[in-house]
Order: sequence, then C-alpha cells, then structure tokens
Amino acid sequence: MHFEDLFVQTALILAVSAFIGALGLKLRQPLIVTFIAVGVLVGPSTFNLVAISEPLLLLAEIGIAVLLFVVGLKLDLHLIRTMGPVALATGLGQVAFTSLFGFLIALGLGMSPIGALYVAVALTFSSTIIIVKLLSDKREIDALHGRIAIGFLIVQDIAVVLAMIVLTALGTGLESSHVWLDGLLVLLKGGLLIAGVALVMRFVLPTLLPHLARSQELLLLSAIAWAVLLAAIGDLLNFSKEVGAFLAGISLASTPFREAIASRLVSLRDFLLLFFFIGLGAQLDLSTLGSQVAPALLFSLFVLIGNPLIVMAIMGYMGYRKRTGFLAGLTVAQISEFSLILGALGVSLGHISQETLGLITLVGLITIGLSTYMILYSHQIYPRLAPWLDIFERRHPYRESGADNEPQLAQVDVILFGLGRYGRNIAKNLIRRGKKVLGVDFDPQAIDLFREEGMTVSYGDSEDPEILEHLPLAQAGWVISAIPGRDVNLTLLKALRQKGYGGKVVLTAHTEEDADYYRQAGADKVLWPFIDAAEQAADSLTATLEEISALAPWPVTLEEVKVRPGSAASGKMLGDLDLRERTGASVVALDRAGRSHFDLTAEFQIFPGDRLVILGSRESLPQARIYLEESAVADEPGGTFKIAELLVEKDTGWPGQTMADLDLRRRHGISVIGIKRGEQKIVSPPPDEVLKTGDILLVIGQPFAIRACREAIRGTAP
Repeated sequence: MHFEDLFVQTALILAVSAFIGALGLKLRQPLIVTFIAVGVLVGPSTFNLVAISEPLLLLAEIGIAVLLFVVGLKLDLHLIRTMGPVALATGLGQVAFTSLFGFLIALGLGMSPIGALYVAVALTFSSTIIIVKLLSDKREIDALHGRIAIGFLIVQDIAVVLAMIVLTALGTGLESSHVWLDGLLVLLKGGLLIAGVALVMRFVLPTLLPHLARSQELLLLSAIAWAVLLAAIGDLLNFSKEVGAFLAGISLASTPFREAIASRLVSLRDFLLLFFFIGLGAQLDLSTLGSQVAPALLFSLFVLIGNPLIVMAIMGYMGYRKRTGFLAGLTVAQISEFSLILGALGVSLGHISQETLGLITLVGLITIGLSTYMILYSHQIYPRLAPWLDIFERRHPYRESGADNEPQLAQVDVILFGLGRYGRNIAKNLIRRGKKVLGVDFDPQAIDLFREEGMTVSYGDSEDPEILEHLPLAQAGWVISAIPGRDVNLTLLKALRQKGYGGKVVLTAHTEEDADYYRQAGADKVLWPFIDAAEQAADSLTATLEEISALAPWPVTLEEVKVRPGSAASGKMLGDLDLRERTGASVVALDRAGRSHFDLTAEFQIFPGDRLVILGSRESLPQARIYLEESAVADEPGGTFKIAELLVEKDTGWPGQTMADLDLRRRHGISVIGIKRGEQKIVSPPPDEVLKTGDILLVIGQPFAIRACREAIRGTAP
C-alpha cells in the first residue's frame, strides 16, 4: 500500500535513497545503481510504498534536460584535437563495432528490427559521469589512458545525441506511409533549430550574459531556463527534449561563464536525476525480468569483454602499449545513463516495450556494477592478464616510446618518477647540486615542459612494471617517486625489489598513515611535501625577524635571507663570511629548525636551510642578500664536500688519543663519521673513543680541509 500524499512520498524516496546510497558507497558502487535499486524497492514490484506520479516524472525530465545541458556545456572539442586521431578512431571504432554486433545478437535473439536497433545503440555508450568520477578518485584523469578515455567518451557523447536525432526522425514516420519524408522533415526542423541557436550565440548571448552574470543566482536561473526552453522547443519540433538541452549547453560552452554555470549545476543535476533512475527502477516489473536474465547476461558479457577488446585492438594498431589499451578499454566495459535515457525515449515514442527497457536496465545494472570493480582494481588485474595481451601490442609501440630513442645520460644518479610541480622542483635542485637526473612521466605535456628546460626525460608510467626494463637502474643510486597515492608508490617499490634494484628508494607521502606503510614496505626515505611546507610556513610566521622588529623601541632595517644548499655561505663559519667588510651589513640572529639563535660567535657554522637575520642600511641589505645567495665556485672552500679515508699510523702520535683530544672538527674543519678497525666498523664514534695504530678514519669535509688533515697526519704528532 503506497502513501497518497505527494510530499510524504517524496520524503520517503529521499530517506530511502540516502540510506541505500550510503550502503552502495560502502560497496563502492555508483549512485546510478543504488538509485535504480531504490526504485525497485519502493515501487509496485516490491514494497509498493510510493507511486511515481506526474510531478515526480516532471522532475525526472528536467533532470535529464539539465544532464544534457551540462554535457553540452562541458563539451571540450579541444581535448579531442589534442589527443590526436586516437580519440576519434577509438570512439567511432568502438561505437561501430558494438552497434553492429549488438544489433546482430539482438536479431539472433528474435527481437524486432527497431527493438534490436535500440538495444544495439544502448549498448554502445559508456558513462562519462561514472568514468570521470572513478578516474578522479584514482588520480588517473591526467594519465595517458585517462586522457584517451575522456577523449573517446566525448566522441560517444556526440554520437548519442546524433543517435537520438536519427531514432526520433526514424520513429516519427513509423506509422506513416511516408517514413523517409517525415524523417527528413524532422531533420529539417533540427537544422532550423541549430541555425536559430547559432544566431542567438552570435548576436544575443555575448551582450546578455555579462548583464546576467552580475548576479550568480540570476546567471544560474537563466542557464536553467535556457536549457529547459530549448528542451521544450526540441520536443515541440519532434526533435526530443534531450537534443534541445544539449544544444543549449553547446551554445554556452564557448563563453567565459561556462565553468561557473557547470560547477553550480552538478549538484542540481544529480538531485534531479535521482527521480529519473528511481522512476526507472519503479517501472521494472520483476515478474517479467526472469525471461530477460539470459539475454541480459549475454549482452553484459558482450559489453564487459567485447568493448574493451575492440578498444585494445584499435589502440594497439595505432602504436600504444597493451597496458595503456587495457586500462583505457576497461572504461567502456559498461553502458551509460544515456542508454537508459535512450530506452525511456523509445518507450515514450512507442518504439519499444517496457520489457525491452527492462532488458536495457538489467544490462546497465550488471555492467555498471561489475565494471566499477574492474576499473577500481585495474592495476591488480592487469598483471594476471598481461601474458595473454601481447596480441594487442605492436613489436614497437612507437606512440609511447618517443622519448626512448633520445640519447640517455652516460651516467644517471637519480631516476625521478613524476614531473609535476613538486617533481620538477626536486629535479631542478638535484641538478643544481651536480646530480644527473632522468625524469619519468606519462603526461606528454609534462614531458615536453621537462625537455624544454634541458632535462633528460623518458616516457613511462610508474605503475607499469614493464617500464623498469627500459630504465638504467644499474647506474642510478636513487629512485624517487614524487607521485602521490599509496597504491602507485607501493607498486613501484615492489617492482623495483622484484627487479633486484640495490639502490635507495624514496617515496612521497601526504599522510602519516601512508608514510608508515612506506617504511614498513622497505622505503629508504619518505618525503612529506605538505608537512614540510607547513613546518616551513610555521617557521616563517614565528621568525626571529618579526620578533626583533616587534621588540625594537625604534624602527630598524632588517632582512631575512635563507641559506640555500648551493650558496657560497653554506658550510662556512660566520667569521669567514666577512659580511660587514664586504657589504656593510651584519648578521644579528639566525633561525634554525624553528629555534632562534642570538648568541652568534665567529665560530658559529652556517648550514643549508638556516635563515639569517641581517641588519644594515637600505643600500647594504640588497648587496648582502646577493652575496649570501650567490652560488659557490667548485674550487673554493665551501663549494663541495668530500668523503675520504685516513690511515692512523704509528709515528703520527695519534694512537692512544681520544676523538675529543684530537678535536678534528675545530683544528681541521672535518668530521669523523666512522672508524674501521680490522673487521670491526664503528659508526659515529663517541668522543671518548681511543684511536689505535692501523685504524682507518672515514671523514667528511671540504676537499682543502681533508688535504690539510692528510698532510698533518703524515707529519709529526699534533
């Protein structure tokens, strides 16, 4: 027994939707599946709690219009052009393959030609909304396979609108003796509608929109009104509401207000579509679905397997690796919300029965539900299937190996995965310190930018184990991943260990939980960009400079200079800077790791990362900054550090003395980091450690200091 009051019905629908939606979220299912399930539960086939009345159906129709409007609004033809022919070839190839073989399968199952046509077209399209959401959650929108997938999904969006036009035109004259004449008339009306929209775009919208945009609320209301108005006009012209709304979106896609409109409409779109999918579920007659299970399973297998295979075949022929084709192919392993909308359109036009719509809906539930898990766990599935996918890859996948043919570095110190802003800055600083870096990324734009800056680059995806075969791992002492995401980093770490890589691995973490995982998995170092940046920001906000300025009884001219690792000041004693003599400015305080130092002596050593507070005139402070920030010359003291071994011989007088007695840090400017005594190795020896004849000291210091100490150890006792 359902409730009669419309408000109570709506409240009940929303409450059940929220509960089932939360359950679906736990199961990692898209809301489309859960909303259809809600419709089945509250509809007459199950608990019969509500009746899908005309007002609720009106909300559903407005939701569909808003959906098509947003699709048109976000239609990015530039993306198709930048992806080259692969988006068009893959999109059109998959559409042609699926529609043709889907039509033949449907005919083989005894369906009517028009019903088979609707089913075939419905099987063709994949859900842009679901795919974008899943790829965004996995941070793969900018991956090569993600960019290709979005490209051919846009092609599909255009194709679905064209399919609606053709089916509407075809269906208009089904009961007439002049079928093609009536269809041609519909297309003519469509042409007039497009021409009218083009005139509005040219002469009305450029003047009207800036005035409406003075109020965000009015701009949003006007956009919805424009979408529904064109949808209504399309319906009056027998051209379908969906096509009219789509044209409304396209008309605003080239304006500067499209992002503001689209971002505000997404939530409204999802809310209104709730009623469409619930209505769809409520219309399903479970008693008749039993006969549809076998055909639905057959069509589902066709979509889940056939669609990815045709995408892999096309991409492999075009020169992409099998892994890229596999990951992109999984995105078409389901049918779209447009497929359900198309089926509902066919029912409203009298072209197909409710049973055919039920078949399409059942295929949608199966394929959307299963493909979601296929996409979420694609990187775990691929290694198991990879040995059987060689047929989908050319001997030389040239589209993904453009950088492989470039001359590689004769010597590589660091292999860096991820050339985003964080990764590029790591690379620049490593190169500034004399390290030879090979950058690896899957984004063609990042590769081009990296190459333009004179750096060596190789195309590759850190989650692709095969990329390691083409990298000079034997030369590199470090492999660094500047890519966020636990799965990505752990996959790379595992692949490196399986390859027997003996160098050090550095991973990037955004949370403490991720950092703990990396350490337990065996990462040698963990980078925390957000935490490090937050600490630096806190240090800056609590800097000594502000404290001195606030406490000084009269204004003083101060400036803060951060000591960079490659600067001439790095590693020097404060007294060796001669800052006052050179520039007229003085160092009055120093910040180090959040602690302020005021008691500075001439022997106070400066390290990279220190922030010096300098006092001087307005003329001397800029000179002091330039002097402190200038790069060190390699041959000058402070330019480089060196690690060397020194032998403690009997006649030096060093045997029998403690580390504290020798005081090598003060006397020679070097530090002992280890002692080798026969087979014994003492790391970081304590001050009371007594040296013995034959000890080998492992020391670190500037080259000139090590040379001076070596001369001293060979002479008389100090």
